[in-house]
Amino acid sequence: MVCLDTCILIDYINGKIDIPNNQKASLYMNSIVENEVIMGAKNKRDLATTNKKISDFPILDIDQDIMDLSTKLLNTYTLSHGMTIYDAIIASTSMVYDLPLWTYNKKDFKFLDIELVDL
Repeated sequence: MVCLDTCILIDYINGKIDIPNNQKASLYMNSIVENEVIMGAKNKRDLATTNKKISDFPILDIDQDIMDLSTKLLNTYTLSHGMTIYDAIIASTSMVYDLPLWTYNKKDFKFLDIELVDL
């Protein structure tokens, strides 16, 4: 099981990477990632394609523990590392569920206690 960062799903949607169907059930996103990807749609057709492509990936619930941890991360790393609210929630999801994070943007997370993976 692995958490997905937005950049991975964007590349998947744009056909830059292939994710085999048999791997999709073990690759998770949260609602922040889902929303960021949807925001990138350029028109209704693109939105429909985006929603179809991401529908195979399970969504991890964002609960109060994740939000509390994201607040702690923001208080600690916003000024020193430029952490954004979206990255804080993505990182907190990975940390609370104790799952590695698949991202190309390692600089955004390398200072945290998260396993960063390339699949």
